[in-house]
Amino acid sequence: MQLANRAPLAPHRSARLPAWASELIDAVCADAGVEPPAVVRWRRRGGAHASGVTRPTLGVLSVSAGTDELDARLTLLHELAHWIGPRPHRGRRRVAHHDRAFYLRAFPLYRAHGIPDAEALAREGSRYPSSLRHAVVVGVPGASAALAARRARLREGRKPWRVVVAEHRVRLGREGRWTVCVTCGARVVGVQLARLRRRRTAARHVLYARA
Repeated sequence: MQLANRAPLAPHRSARLPAWASELIDAVCADAGVEPPAVVRWRRRGGAHASGVTRPTLGVLSVSAGTDELDARLTLLHELAHWIGPRPHRGRRRVAHHDRAFYLRAFPLYRAHGIPDAEALAREGSRYPSSLRHAVVVGVPGASAALAARRARLREGRKPWRVVVAEHRVRLGREGRWTVCVTCGARVVGVQLARLRRRRTAARHVLYARA
């Protein structure tokens, strides 16, 4: 996660920040040729998983670490991928958040600092499903299979469509404050309603529902 704010804060690193995390921050920033965040906040939370937030214009990077150290490490690297990326500028278009350019930084960081590709795909994909599409383009080994597996799970979870009312002519009527098709009762609103009112010939449609 990345948020933009204003005035930078005085330099400070949390006393709870593990030595490995402090070393990782310095190493990643040195490799990228950028100054490390002035303020690093580290706290413990219940449960296994970690979360984080980066505020570049304040100079702040924060991580709430769970009991899973690998997840905390990946979360810190994720926030560092935000930190070393382009900064938002006032008056310019907003910097994209989790786009392909972000994952061109993030996935190599994960691999370079001890996160196996399979773990990175599974953990990042569970939080940000679109990351799998970007991982395929970036060329992360196993990304194509992970994306295909996710799509298969989504297909399996979808119920098939069934016809509730067969194809019929649309006849508009009122039901309270709504305009509806008199035959099937479906509400007709917005652009669709405007188009139907402009038509010189009768429109037809079918009413579907999930089985």
